[in-house]
Amino acid sequence: MFIRAYLRASTKDQDADRARADLIRFAADRGMSIASFYVENESGAKLSRPELFRLLDDAQPGDVLLVEQVDRLSRLTSRDWDKLKALIAAKGVRVVALDLPTSHQLIQPGDEFTSRMLGALNGMMLDMLAAIARKDYEDRRRRTQQGIERAKAEGRFTGRRPNAKRHEAVAKLLRQGLSWSEVEATTGASRSTVARIARGVKAPAE
Repeated sequence: MFIRAYLRASTKDQDADRARADLIRFAADRGMSIASFYVENESGAKLSRPELFRLLDDAQPGDVLLVEQVDRLSRLTSRDWDKLKALIAAKGVRVVALDLPTSHQLIQPGDEFTSRMLGALNGMMLDMLAAIARKDYEDRRRRTQQGIERAKAEGRFTGRRPNAKRHEAVAKLLRQGLSWSEVEATTGASRSTVARIARGVKAPAE
């Protein structure tokens, strides 16, 4: 059995690696260590997440997928959550989350009956927390949109302010002749941001 830790943050401005120490401590308290870490900055509302799927590709039956919170694994719609659950089940991977106490015993070997009972209970709790995480995601999006609409109505909405320092770095690298992909990798800017800045800079496109 290998413990594979999954760390996620929604944007490149957030620290996806923030919970690494907590996951290491959790495993160490149980006399175990984490075999590998999979870290990415992607929305939990997206099913397509390269590092998560790399983890599942690497995993073998009985391995543990360790996360800080269930919402690090999923803020998915019920349909996409069902797809992810099916893949996890097909791989024979056990999900353990620090915020889900019913899952903690799954990190320790046990008899078949106990493992099945804990697995069934953990599955129900996972479903509940995944649904709560999705609702929280939708509620926050709705509140944000309501705030934008209110600001527009009051003439206060100016849109998202550009990151001047990143803009300058992107423009500089483009002028030096780096490709769009190299600029993305170096600065963390999105493809659309690089494309927008490139329109005002003499640089080769891809």
